[in-house]
Amino acid sequence: MKNFVFLIAVIILFAQCSKKDSTPTSSNNLNTKSVGASAKEFLSAGTYTLINVQLQYMPGLAPDAAALTNLTNFLNTLVNKPAGINFSQTPIAASGKSVFSIEDISALEKANRTQFTNSNVLGVYVVYVDAPFTTANILGAAYRNTSLVIFGPTVTSNSGGVNQTTRTKLETTVLNHEFGHLLGLTNLGTVMVTQHEDASHKSHCNNSSCLMYFSTQTSMMGGVLLSGPIPVLDANCKVDLTSNGGK
Repeated sequence: MKNFVFLIAVIILFAQCSKKDSTPTSSNNLNTKSVGASAKEFLSAGTYTLINVQLQYMPGLAPDAAALTNLTNFLNTLVNKPAGINFSQTPIAASGKSVFSIEDISALEKANRTQFTNSNVLGVYVVYVDAPFTTANILGAAYRNTSLVIFGPTVTSNSGGVNQTTRTKLETTVLNHEFGHLLGLTNLGTVMVTQHEDASHKSHCNNSSCLMYFSTQTSMMGGVLLSGPIPVLDANCKVDLTSNGGK
């Protein structure tokens, strides 16, 4: 538990400092902000009418097709994007790493990302990496305003086996949860209408049944999903998003 709290602090701190370790240009300076900084732009149609997700994956880690469909459906219920949500998928080389730090992931994005926010398009970068996070049992993390990572081996080792949930359910859960952070949940760029942030786990909902509960992005979810449905946003989280320009 202490390791998880440390992880969240690291992610938020890294996101706040990301401009210092990236060289903004006219094409990417809109994509190096802190997590949740683009929440309103995700939710409303005022500036960007299309979300373009650039998804990259390392060998053997192609995204689960059903999970991406579930993610698209999840986002379509929340964001006002009349031009829709597009995904592009490309493989990238194996990393050769045994673990990934946030700094490693940032460098990977800098070397491989080619699609950014511009004109009426909000660009998002998602990468599936072939090694776990430096803190064990973390499934994924949002680390910038339009960037998130999925730790492929951790998802794989906690799904699809005997007495394990399906990969579709686990991958859907972690994708939806991390996109929830990009949308500003909880109290991370989208202001709370009613106080419901978990005091012990910042940027997470205090409702244990909510998608934005802290354990949703850890391997703890495997057992929960085995006998239960994919978590959804609770009423407080939904109201927050609507008040910030969402549906």
